[in-house]
Amino acid sequence: MSENDKQGEIFRVAGPVVTATGINPRMYDVVFIGEEKLMGEVIQIVGEKSIIQVYEDTSGIRPGEPVIDTGKPLTAELGPGLLSSIYDGIQRPLQVLQEKMGDIIERGVNVPGLDHEKKWDFNPTAQAGDKVTPNSILGWVQESQNIKHHIMVPPGKSGTITDIKTGSFTIDETIATLDDGTQLMMHHKWPVRNPRPIRQKLAPDIPLITGQRVLDTFFPIAKGGTAAIPGGFGTGKTVTEHQLAKWSDADIVVYVGCGERGNEMADVLKEFPELEDPKSGAPLMDRTILIANTSNMPVAAREASVYTGITMAEYYRDMGYDIALMADSTSRWAEAMREISSRLEEMPGEEGYPAYLSSKLSEFYERAGRVTGLNEIEGSVSVIGAVSPQGGDFSEPVTQATLRIVKVFWALDTKLRERRHFPAVNWLNSYSLYTRTLDPWFSENVDKDWTQMVKWAMAVLQKEAELQEIVQLVGADALPDDQRVLLEVARMLREYFLQQNAFHDVDTFCSPARQENLLSCIKKFNDESMNLVSSGIPITDIMKMKSKDDMAKVKYEQEFEKELEKVMECMMGECELMRGKVEGAVESKPTVDKAKPKPAAAKPVAKEGDE
Repeated sequence: MSENDKQGEIFRVAGPVVTATGINPRMYDVVFIGEEKLMGEVIQIVGEKSIIQVYEDTSGIRPGEPVIDTGKPLTAELGPGLLSSIYDGIQRPLQVLQEKMGDIIERGVNVPGLDHEKKWDFNPTAQAGDKVTPNSILGWVQESQNIKHHIMVPPGKSGTITDIKTGSFTIDETIATLDDGTQLMMHHKWPVRNPRPIRQKLAPDIPLITGQRVLDTFFPIAKGGTAAIPGGFGTGKTVTEHQLAKWSDADIVVYVGCGERGNEMADVLKEFPELEDPKSGAPLMDRTILIANTSNMPVAAREASVYTGITMAEYYRDMGYDIALMADSTSRWAEAMREISSRLEEMPGEEGYPAYLSSKLSEFYERAGRVTGLNEIEGSVSVIGAVSPQGGDFSEPVTQATLRIVKVFWALDTKLRERRHFPAVNWLNSYSLYTRTLDPWFSENVDKDWTQMVKWAMAVLQKEAELQEIVQLVGADALPDDQRVLLEVARMLREYFLQQNAFHDVDTFCSPARQENLLSCIKKFNDESMNLVSSGIPITDIMKMKSKDDMAKVKYEQEFEKELEKVMECMMGECELMRGKVEGAVESKPTVDKAKPKPAAAKPVAKEGDE
């Protein structure tokens, strides 16, 4: 305990909420509870009593035990060594804890988030005499194979460099000195609940390419954007977030497992270190930070975990990187807030959630954005939050509060899951409010007709939904041929384009150029089929086209472009052949000579007895 720490005692214990007296803290100060020094945070002050949420299990804690106020808020250590780490909700490295005490983490253990003994090779880019301001870059260290970690001046510090070193240092050693005597090291601390300062927010006009056809084509997210993935049990929220973590064109991934089931988090911890980064061939963990806080861990740490994750994301954003943050799931985070709120005896809101649920969600999602930092460098943090509504009910408070904040809604559908349609994103319920601002980028970088093609495909799917009621009543055979063609094209869009196999080596990722080529091929089939129908060709002949069935296999081919070109050639050949048969049948039909009158039919001869 330092001289500045103040000591009081426990007055009351109610689960993870402890009431203390004898200290005079500020809101959100970190305190240590009991003889074991469990870490907690002041969340309410009532007169001389301080209400504290404890990040660890409070079993065995009793009134009268000491309480120590550190006078500082919950902070994250920011510096080299964050990447490839696995933390709990308050930035304790789980690998280090496992080495020290095995698989069962003891209470009251306080381990720094960074390795303070490892030496890093510092390469200065600034020099003595340079004036620096907050977030100015002093130099860099090679944190992983493909990520340079830029060492920045901490926020709140500025001046003129009088001395800067080069060589190998730990993060606690001084690498530069300012004219006012301030010594700069390779790390600093930042309170996790406070957004890091920026100079300006930029327009969301650059897409975050995910490689998932249904997302990029119909419901794109911008770099610096916000998205929600709500869905019932087993609809694929976690697999979708794994796909985004692996394939999105973000430089760094922060994956926050806040309150997920232990077996799901165990799968993440097992799979991520084994995954290969498709961009570099290096392990994906080299550019990933994992925060693991399962549903059986203390609720207070779960509530803090999302702030810890987004603080790390903002730190790398200030270096000029694009960050994708996955929060899985914000429903469990909200449940932790509900539990703590009930312990505080606050007035409950809808379904028992606290009245400030919406404002807390807003605080979190609004820290996303593509920005210009204080150092004039552009970077972005894109936040994608999974929501787990009970029974798949999207009208519940967490989903509704999230939808009022985020700009992209990827609705996962239980019925699609039952039909084994993955990703189970419902194209009729989902939406993206970034589409209009991103259309110019797609038109310029993918295809000039991209916008019209996407609108056509969505119109076909919507029309199919309208026709389904008629089909269920009278059957598809009762429809006109042009509507039967539309139903077949809609089926192709669903099965050939929207369905994507996350576990197939080729189909797991589809670039925007491939998406455009496949969509163009389906549209070409639609246009040709409509022309054939208007020419009088039977719908049964159109449905038997070999190229239509071959198109389903193209997305699994390594040489996608060549195979698709073959399908297009086959399709045009089949269409010409059918047109030729119709034209030949018309020419060979016998004609009637209208100039030559037909001979009159002979009248029957009347016989005796005829009346």
